[in-house]
Amino acid sequence: MPFIPHTESDIAAMLASIGVPSTDALFDEIPAELNCGGLPGIPAGLSEMAVTRLMHQRAAQDGFYSSFLGAGAYEHHIPAAVWQIVTRGEFYSAYTPYQAEASQGTLQLLYEYQTMMAGLTGLDVSNASLYDGASALAEAVLMAVRANKAGIRRVLVPATLHPRYLAVARSTVKNQGIELVTVPYDPATGITNLVALDAIAGEAAAVVIPQPNFFGVLEPVDALTDWAHQRNMLALAVVNPLSLALLKAPGSWGTRGADICVGDGQPLGVPLSSGGPYFGFMTARQALVRQMPGRIVGRTVDLDGQPGFALTLQAREQHIRRSKATSNICTNQGLLVTAATIHMALLGPQGLKNVALSSHANTRALLERLCAIPGVERVFPGPFFHEAVIRVNSPVPDVLRALRAQSILGGYDLGPDYPDLADCILVCATETKTDDDLTQYAQQLARILSRRREAPPCAYKS
Repeated sequence: MPFIPHTESDIAAMLASIGVPSTDALFDEIPAELNCGGLPGIPAGLSEMAVTRLMHQRAAQDGFYSSFLGAGAYEHHIPAAVWQIVTRGEFYSAYTPYQAEASQGTLQLLYEYQTMMAGLTGLDVSNASLYDGASALAEAVLMAVRANKAGIRRVLVPATLHPRYLAVARSTVKNQGIELVTVPYDPATGITNLVALDAIAGEAAAVVIPQPNFFGVLEPVDALTDWAHQRNMLALAVVNPLSLALLKAPGSWGTRGADICVGDGQPLGVPLSSGGPYFGFMTARQALVRQMPGRIVGRTVDLDGQPGFALTLQAREQHIRRSKATSNICTNQGLLVTAATIHMALLGPQGLKNVALSSHANTRALLERLCAIPGVERVFPGPFFHEAVIRVNSPVPDVLRALRAQSILGGYDLGPDYPDLADCILVCATETKTDDDLTQYAQQLARILSRRREAPPCAYKS
């Protein structure tokens, strides 16, 4: 969106019109001791041409890498049409659609988004939307506790959940007296240990079920969902939305299906952008709709029988007054939701399935090549989507650093989050990877590991 600054004469004319001597005088109610008196750390202004040159130089410092790094944020192809449409002024500058009569375009798009997400997850209702996948999980935990009539404030969370999701959820709920109990995983399979789940269960409001889990492995979602329902707990699904183009929808898990589904919408047309912004999605069963945070758009008809759209089920206070709100989520990532809606509409069900199939196929091919290298093995044998864990016989930080020197982001070091997997790397391949990309990664990894095997041991003197 173009930015047209006011000239000095424009500013002088406006100040003269309202009878104020200077811009500073507009803020004379601010105590003088709060005035910082300047910004010494800010450099002098540059021309447009100089700023463009500087930004190109800084972008070049990031380098150009072939990325096999996933762990919650994924490199996917985004059709050029997506952001060409999203950055039109009608979408790019749209504000909160409280006034339905002036916001029908935005409201209709959000309604279409909700319809798509409900269909993708197999659940009844969707909101629009939340900040990211991690905060969406925190909101789902709060929602499950609110819905629990027995007042139980305890939720079971598998250790196979994304560590950052767990950290954000803990930060959000810890001061509200809610306990998140971690359930260990089976070290042989990388999935939630059902025996351990039975041992520590007790009373709980809900069980979190990641699919795929952080290791890329597919959890036994039917068994976990039925296990939760048999104990009067809600089943909270945490999913990669792209995987649902191939995998069973959470609404069909087990006998009754999951109750709430959340995740991060980044794989649906949102660029990596150095870590954000992304958006979180949430869908749920109809019975829980009044516990949902965030906005919900409904479809209706006007006095002439014409279709129309409006925010529904929640008053405006839901979003602007903490004391009256179901949650303190008081805005949504509307621009990113717009991109996801357009992305899904352009690709369609078959297009999403093709992307998911290509990602899975590339990861299978990558694993075959990597595991053929001496000193590399796959850790968990079960089915996966487009991420998997490999073990290497050299220090992981050194291996990843050497790969980075060859312009390859080789994966995610699991050691800091899982000490028992300190020699393991989480690798990911999406539809953006070519056969040459896979070959180059395998060749470089083989070279790095062979050189480390051939290197003489370091002499050590005390």
